[in-house]
Amino acid sequence: MSEVAVSDETLMSAVAEGDIEAFEQLFLRYQTAAWSVAYRYCSDATEAEDLVSDTFLRILDAAPRYRPTATFRTYFYRVLTRRCIDFARKKRPQPTDTLPPVHAPGLSQAESAIQRERNQLIQDALEQLSQKHRLVIVLRYFEGLSNIVIAEILQTSPKSIERMLARARKRLEPLLHSLLEEE
Repeated sequence: MSEVAVSDETLMSAVAEGDIEAFEQLFLRYQTAAWSVAYRYCSDATEAEDLVSDTFLRILDAAPRYRPTATFRTYFYRVLTRRCIDFARKKRPQPTDTLPPVHAPGLSQAESAIQRERNQLIQDALEQLSQKHRLVIVLRYFEGLSNIVIAEILQTSPKSIERMLARARKRLEPLLHSLLEEE
């Protein structure tokens, strides 16, 4: 199967029939996004890796029951966000001391330090939000998903997502005041 030409839904159907190469393609397509969401949610690289692994294992296990009633992308994020919420219920996320280093080519050492400090401020602010508010912020602003897609993932209305985003932004504004002044 050509990775570019094959849709996620077709790959998932192939996975349901036991095609491990199709699963590998799905994994390669979604692993970075999955880790990003999980890390932004739980602030721990090891826990994020565990959440991602568990998400992909659940998707593999559920492949025979998968029905493309929504896009695979929506299905994937729904499984991932449920795993994040379950994680939070079982164990209160512990803030990390540092974020993984930023590997931005072309940045000077001073610019990299500023970027790391900025990322830490953002991560600290995200940790002050409720579980749902943190998820909608991560999905909207870090993953670039639309309110409609987020509503499908969280099984709510787009209007509800708009309200959650507004509340989350209102809560984040004083926490990120210093960053907002720089811009």
